[in-house]
Amino acid sequence: MDGALTASPPARAATPSPSHGRRRRVLPGFRLTLGYALLYLSLVVLVPLAALVAGTFTLSWQQFWAAVGSPRVLASYRLTFGASLLAALVNGVFGLLVAWVLVRYRFPGRRIVDALVDLPFALPTAVAGIALTALLAGNGWIGQVLEPMGIRLAFTPAGVVIALIFIGLPFVVRTMQPVLEESERELEEAALCLGATRGQTFCRVILPAIAPALLTGFAMAFARAIGEYGSVIFIAGNVPMVSEITPLVIVGKLEQYDYAGATAVAVVMLVFSFALLLAINALQAWQRRRAGG
Repeated sequence: MDGALTASPPARAATPSPSHGRRRRVLPGFRLTLGYALLYLSLVVLVPLAALVAGTFTLSWQQFWAAVGSPRVLASYRLTFGASLLAALVNGVFGLLVAWVLVRYRFPGRRIVDALVDLPFALPTAVAGIALTALLAGNGWIGQVLEPMGIRLAFTPAGVVIALIFIGLPFVVRTMQPVLEESERELEEAALCLGATRGQTFCRVILPAIAPALLTGFAMAFARAIGEYGSVIFIAGNVPMVSEITPLVIVGKLEQYDYAGATAVAVVMLVFSFALLLAINALQAWQRRRAGG
């Protein structure tokens, strides 16, 4: 019949698109991914550190304190941590300056300078130590000029600081570059328009924004310097009580088959390094909360 109503086919149920359903993840689920991450972390980091700590259990408390508290070992602590701290502070200042120049200015040879920053990463540390010694020794290009003036750098604690500055600079520069590239220059221009001096603009506008990254670069350079060995042993002279670093003391104990004493000194280095990095990370978190508030 012409006037009869024909029943329309039932509407198909709309199938939910993947975007409306449960989000698919590229990697497996949280539990499986976390399990693999913890397993890898345990095999690479936790198990070796646990073996290091377990190696000290063969010592009594008197033997442990005798191994880690002898005058020679204490002198190596002072040199290692003091030189590392000084080198990290120097790298914090000049690393920021180098990163600022590379980000804010365009000049001939900029790419070459940028590539030279990564040279300590690619250069073997022993080669760096030999090169620095050849430059700063009494018959080197720089040493033969400075030593007649009474300035001796090679085979002294000053040479240790120079070597640690060399290997730690890239950590600060590469940490600061992305932050400086993303910084808002409009805020700097607004501060200058409001009458702020360059020093006030840097201290009140720029520095608070880059402080967390600067602390991160400082911490990385400091941690790298504490464990440095190859570039230091050639330029330090390795004089006990004067220019002997703690990693060299550990190697010396291993060569004397004093494995328990070597692990005891290594555990002290581990505890101090972890405590310092924990304090720096806490300071970074506080700085971020302060900046966010």
